[in-house]
Amino acid sequence: MFLPDEILDYIFQKSGKNKGAIPVELKISGHLFQQHLVRYKGEWRLYINTPMLKAANKSVGDEIQMGIAFDANERITEMHPKLAKALKENEKANQIFLVQTPSLQKEIKRYINNLKTEESIDRNVAKAILFLLGKERFIGRDGIDG
Repeated sequence: MFLPDEILDYIFQKSGKNKGAIPVELKISGHLFQQHLVRYKGEWRLYINTPMLKAANKSVGDEIQMGIAFDANERITEMHPKLAKALKENEKANQIFLVQTPSLQKEIKRYINNLKTEESIDRNVAKAILFLLGKERFIGRDGIDG
């Protein structure tokens, strides 16, 4: 969704920036959500996802009312213990992981953290290591040629 210029200006002023992803907190139907305001194809956009719509009892295309504010709290994505163990056991993969952009590191950690079964965690941790070593696709990307 696009936000009015007055709201964008307020968020830019509070965050002290108008570039890169800007963390915001949303309140929709009494539920708080963390999200990022991002610039895409020259326009600032706020993506409202399915859990947010469900909380508001809305569907795609419906009008919603929400509150939005800059979120100054640091957001840290913890590393799953199985991924940490695999990286510790494979020094080359770990070195490659550590030199990747913070956003790619976060994407890998977040993907593993959101898996539900131990089997899928184990399978995807192995795929993540192979991805870092340039031997397999993972998270929709070709392997890194480290």
